[in-house]
Amino acid sequence: MPIIRSISGIRATLNDGLRPDILTKYVAAYCNAIPKGDIVVGRDGRPSGKWISELVCATINACGRNVKLLDICPTPTVQLITEKTDAVGGISITASHNPEQWNGLKFLNQEGVFLNKEENERFWILFDTDDIEYSINPSNEIKIEKIDSLQKHIDAIVNSDLFDVVRIKSQLESRKFKIVVDAVNASGSTFVPQLLKVLGCEVIELFTDNSGIFPHTPEPITENLGQLCQSVIDNSADLGIAVDPDADRLVLIDENGDAIGEEKTIAIAVKSALENNRLKSDYYENCITVNLSTSGMTEKIASIYDAVVERSAVGEINVVSKMKENKSLVGGEGSGGVILPHIHYGRDSLVGITLLLDIISSKNLSLSELSNSLPVVFMIKDKIEINSNPNELMNKLKSKFTGYNINTEDGIRIRINDNEWVHIRISNTEPIVRIITESNTRARAKEIFDDYKTILQEIS
Repeated sequence: MPIIRSISGIRATLNDGLRPDILTKYVAAYCNAIPKGDIVVGRDGRPSGKWISELVCATINACGRNVKLLDICPTPTVQLITEKTDAVGGISITASHNPEQWNGLKFLNQEGVFLNKEENERFWILFDTDDIEYSINPSNEIKIEKIDSLQKHIDAIVNSDLFDVVRIKSQLESRKFKIVVDAVNASGSTFVPQLLKVLGCEVIELFTDNSGIFPHTPEPITENLGQLCQSVIDNSADLGIAVDPDADRLVLIDENGDAIGEEKTIAIAVKSALENNRLKSDYYENCITVNLSTSGMTEKIASIYDAVVERSAVGEINVVSKMKENKSLVGGEGSGGVILPHIHYGRDSLVGITLLLDIISSKNLSLSELSNSLPVVFMIKDKIEINSNPNELMNKLKSKFTGYNINTEDGIRIRINDNEWVHIRISNTEPIVRIITESNTRARAKEIFDDYKTILQEIS
């Protein structure tokens, strides 16, 4: 598979697009595109990440820079350390939810967020034109500084005064709260259990050996979480937690062993944040930002608290940029990504977990009770392969639906009525087109999906 390059970084399969010479060139171009200074490097735990990390660090050094090396850690940890130190950028070695034969690089600016459109264009031009300089200076000592980031990340959350950690811990300990963790043996393997223990939970570790060997397909969606669901039942646990390999996405299993769906992660986070008076400040507005593909549950919840919802194109940097513009209190994506700017501007499963446990403990709820209290909506998500050029297909769709209530910021999102919509877009990370529909009933959501899938097939 050739390199897939997008606002989310680069990724490809091993022994194909992900060659050492290509990786070296991308890292060197990145070093040339950002200010002088140290660069943070972390990896998600995949076995291939070890040699890639060595290559990345050597290239950074060859460009005359020092490395702050975090080794195996979540992408949000790389973001946090980049933002909170004097580093000028960061690289997370990960292919996110892609299978084990994939790997890649996510590039961050000095604020610890993904490169935006302009930053990426400057970076990509350097790569595409071979306009790259190395700056080895024998008189200067180039070094790799190893940093233990585990406690730094947890402390950033529990010592922030944003959560009443003493109360959370006391209440969860009194309930003997038990959680099963599936980190697909990747970067969340130590970080997630450690946070849960600090917050007073008993932890049952299912797939947390940090080996990077995935026990199942790593994307944390319902069909891949059967073992976690069963483990919650077998251990009479209060809930189950699944994260993807780089632990920026959070998915939840209730006490009955039922996956509540990744869309409910951001819904719960929004509800928890709006309930938490500690998060209120003169700076942040009563505003939520989510992407165009995220469930309408967010609007329904926000309306209860007189909050407004803004939507952005899909992609973390797009959500973050609009959050900064709107001074949003909280935001994220329906794939299970929660962003709480009080901690840092990045999707962070540890932040999502803390928001979950905060509202569960304060209201003395089970996860199923919390889940059932959310607005009822039904979504259909799927992807299709097409025979025509994806960009030409989008142009045809936009022409066909001219005059409808549409948003063309990212593909085409058609608002059918207050409760129904469809979003069709080209994936940032896979060579496919995604279709997402939502309605108040499953049958109607499927009907809408089938109608628009037929339209796509007819014009492709």
